[in-house]
Amino acid sequence: MPISKQVSEFMSRASWIRRMFEEGIELQAKHGRDNVYDFTLGNPDLEPPAAFIDRLRQLTTNPSPGMHRYMPNAGYPWVRDKVAEALSQDSGIAVRGRDVIMTVGAACALNITLKALLDPGDDVLVFAPYFVEYIFYTSNHGGTPRIVPTDDQFLPDLDALEQAISQKTKALIINSPNNPTGAVYPREVLEKVGALLERAAKRVGHPIYLLSDEPYRKISYDQEVVSPLAIYRDCVLCTSHSKDLGLPGERIGAAAVHPEAADRELLVQAMTFAIRTLGFVNAPALMQHAVAELQDVTVDIDHYRRNRDLMYQGLVAAGYDCVLPGGAFYMFPKAPIADDVEFVRRLQQERILAVPGTGFGTPGHFRLAYCVDQSVIERALPGLAQVRAGC
Repeated sequence: MPISKQVSEFMSRASWIRRMFEEGIELQAKHGRDNVYDFTLGNPDLEPPAAFIDRLRQLTTNPSPGMHRYMPNAGYPWVRDKVAEALSQDSGIAVRGRDVIMTVGAACALNITLKALLDPGDDVLVFAPYFVEYIFYTSNHGGTPRIVPTDDQFLPDLDALEQAISQKTKALIINSPNNPTGAVYPREVLEKVGALLERAAKRVGHPIYLLSDEPYRKISYDQEVVSPLAIYRDCVLCTSHSKDLGLPGERIGAAAVHPEAADRELLVQAMTFAIRTLGFVNAPALMQHAVAELQDVTVDIDHYRRNRDLMYQGLVAAGYDCVLPGGAFYMFPKAPIADDVEFVRRLQQERILAVPGTGFGTPGHFRLAYCVDQSVIERALPGLAQVRAGC
């Protein structure tokens, strides 16, 4: 085989979302784009806010000398200060610019953190349902992903978490608001997770880092999104502006290490080294300039709220068992038959594209990404109801 066995296996496991997306393209070619209802990709349908367009216009028409040259690998110091200021206001923790690394999206933030932390064989705990890339990121850097279940509301199962921690445990990844469920972890849940990790770290004799993946942080509806920085000291926050500013293709994000984290200075140095050696080099210069002044700006969150309410009400009326998402733009209903892959195939017959829960480590469910025009949801609901009635 010309490619590695590990990559070959990963490619097979990672194919669900793209596979459904590509089949959707075939359906669109056959039936027309308006007659196919694609809920596969979490690709924001909202354009960036006017403030971003204005800022970009300023930068491109009046560039400062050297604006597009290399900068420190961790990013422009003044941009890091701006991000730190926003994180401090949000968390109540005095984050400093030197605690922040500007990154090529949240994926880069996670990868450089894992690269900096993991030795071969270290365990990284991941709650299921999970964003499938967590498994690959962990394995790419020599770690072993260990899957921990959640409860029927997709919140952490604390007993299972405690049982999963061993001498090999180096980190826990959380994602709130969550992809694929939309779950938001309440403060009391985060506090219990933090207390559990503190006790476990004392027991195993080394820090257990909490990696908080937060690209959906500002897309929340009915619940407070609590910063884990305010809860747990050995925390690394990984975020991006892909969703809150509608910039997934621009790949701009940040990693922030709690100012009191164990070995904070060494960890930041290691992450900065990793951003260079993994090939990211630095976050995009133009985007750093653009987002620095837009830390309090977001797309229209009410658009996603309206879509959530419309889809949730339609699914419940059709008889689906579904947890109301508190944030992000995903819904994760139970499939009405045991075989979620087969159920998704039945939806395809109504030209509705979804992703089976198997792809997120939780068979028996399916994911719908409702970051689409409202009319797509309205036209898809009758088909969703018809397939449910036929089960």
